[in-house]
Amino acid sequence: MANRSKTSAAPMALPAWLDLPEPRGFRPKRKCRTIWISDIHLGTRGCNADLLLDFLRAHECETLYLVGDIVDGWRLKKGWYWPDAHSEVVRRVLKMAHRGTRVVLIAGNHDEMLRPYAGLSFGGVEIALEAVHVTADKRRLLITHGDAFDVVVLYHRWLAFLGDQAYELLLRGNVLLNAVRRRLKLPYWSLSSYLKKRVKNAVAFIGEFEEAVAHAARERHVDGVVCGHIHCAEIRQIGGVTYYNDGDWVESCTALVEDFDGTIAIVDWLAQQRKPQPEEARPALPLPQADERTEYLPTKEMA
Repeated sequence: MANRSKTSAAPMALPAWLDLPEPRGFRPKRKCRTIWISDIHLGTRGCNADLLLDFLRAHECETLYLVGDIVDGWRLKKGWYWPDAHSEVVRRVLKMAHRGTRVVLIAGNHDEMLRPYAGLSFGGVEIALEAVHVTADKRRLLITHGDAFDVVVLYHRWLAFLGDQAYELLLRGNVLLNAVRRRLKLPYWSLSSYLKKRVKNAVAFIGEFEEAVAHAARERHVDGVVCGHIHCAEIRQIGGVTYYNDGDWVESCTALVEDFDGTIAIVDWLAQQRKPQPEEARPALPLPQADERTEYLPTKEMA
């Protein structure tokens, strides 16, 4: 049998846009240690992709956690909706990964199609089911989307889909309402968020959800927990555990940001857009090794 010559495969060329220089900004970027964002719901009309792009362009971080429901697979199955701004969000995240930011995506329920790929990395974005983050002041935080603690999603999946339909109608109302507000030169305002905070059953559900997540964190022997899922940004102590929720980019447009001393705060980007307060840039710290920042939990399929 004739010998076949072995040739090594040529490395795959990276897209040219990954190395394009950043446009000169009119404001200094805020440098921080860690950012958590979730519930972007790319692929839906309610996604505030432009506001998220503005937030990401205004910040630099060592680690970016995407805490679930980044792409709305439930909605895309019913009909394709993907404007240019949604592609720009994906490009921005990939650019951040390419330029040294550690990007970890925790799969949620709306992007559950990513869960079988937990433990793999795509374009520099690491896929996981859950993770533990170590803050600058050495606190250990469980990172999870949070749908595992939602009894409706867990035990009544049909009801979750029905609720998703009603929520989509409410978000469409948001879109129409804010189209009118833009013509009147008024800022973005979320009707769905307003109603959620004033409906008694919704308030009760949020409280029960937060208690369940904090209880799970205590059982894992961590100092706190970061989640998303319920579109309600919050930081509070629950039985010795610090509960963090990074909110969403459909209603509230919020994120969690960790400073270099371990302080974690909610960034309300809508409020900052209304009252811009530029901050002086701080010198970036050297990027840590991956095993100093995150330990992965077993990649078993979530209930």
